[in-house]
Amino acid sequence: MQYLTYQPIQIEQLLAISHHTSCGAVVLFSGDVRNNNVGKQVDYLEFEAFDELAKALIAEILDTAQKKWNLEIALCQHRLGIVKVLECAVCVVTSSPHRSEAYQANQYIMERIKHEVPIWKKEVYTDKSYQWGNNCGCHPEGYFPENHTKSVPQAFQNLK
Repeated sequence: MQYLTYQPIQIEQLLAISHHTSCGAVVLFSGDVRNNNVGKQVDYLEFEAFDELAKALIAEILDTAQKKWNLEIALCQHRLGIVKVLECAVCVVTSSPHRSEAYQANQYIMERIKHEVPIWKKEVYTDKSYQWGNNCGCHPEGYFPENHTKSVPQAFQNLK
């Protein structure tokens, strides 16, 4: 599965491959583009990434979650390029024997992706103004790696 895609995320396909005979819980999070933010009307989002590093980090995050919560399945796909209102920008799916682990792992994966993976968001408003950054929302003035990224150096060293 591709972690990054310029194509619309096929949520149904991700869900279809996320079931396992030992699992009683499948949690799917779909991060969709909404039509407003900070009091402005959103036209669309545009995502860019440092592809190699983003892929390596997503793989590491999924692997860590699988081990920590004993997941059978952990998937993530993030859009790049232009993503319109009501389209899915990111999808995370987790499958485990019990719901608690599936929920916790799903939230863990999503939070780490928003805080650590080098994917940049440009929010374009209907008045044609725009704002870069603010991927995680905890630093309105933009993305600052020193405030978030802990695993980037290790993942970067693992790139071939």
